[in-house]
Amino acid sequence: MKKLSIFILLFLMLWQTHVIFAHAVVTDYSLKMRPIQVNQADTVELKFNSKIELGLSQIFLVSQGDKHKLLAITAGKEQGQILVAVPALAIGDYALRLKVFAADGHLTEDIIHFTVAAIGLKAQAKPSSVQDRI
Repeated sequence: MKKLSIFILLFLMLWQTHVIFAHAVVTDYSLKMRPIQVNQADTVELKFNSKIELGLSQIFLVSQGDKHKLLAITAGKEQGQILVAVPALAIGDYALRLKVFAADGHLTEDIIHFTVAAIGLKAQAKPSSVQDRI
C-alpha cells in the first residue's frame, strides 16, 4: 500500500510539471545588457522557455500616462526568441507589456520596466516578476 501511495504521489507531481511548463516564460531579454539609447530606434530581444505563436501575441510599449502603443514583433533565429521593434524614445520610464501565446495555446502576460537615460547615465531594466519583489 505504501508503494502504491508513493507511485500515485510521484505520478501527480510529474503530471503537474507539465502544467507548470506549459506557459511561455521570459528567460532572458537584451535590455539587461544593452539599454535603449535616447532618441534612437532599437530592437529588443526576448527569449522564452517555449515556442511562441507570433500571430496571436502582442507586445505594447507603455509610456507615461499609461499610454499603450502596439509594437511590431518578428521571430528570432532561435525557438522561443522574439525581436521587438522599439521606436526612438525620449528620456523617461517605460515598460514593455507582453501578451504572449505559447505554441500550446497558453497565454502569458508580463511587464518589463526600463528607463531611457541620457548618455553617461546608466539605464536600467527591471522585470516585474514575483521573484524580484521578494
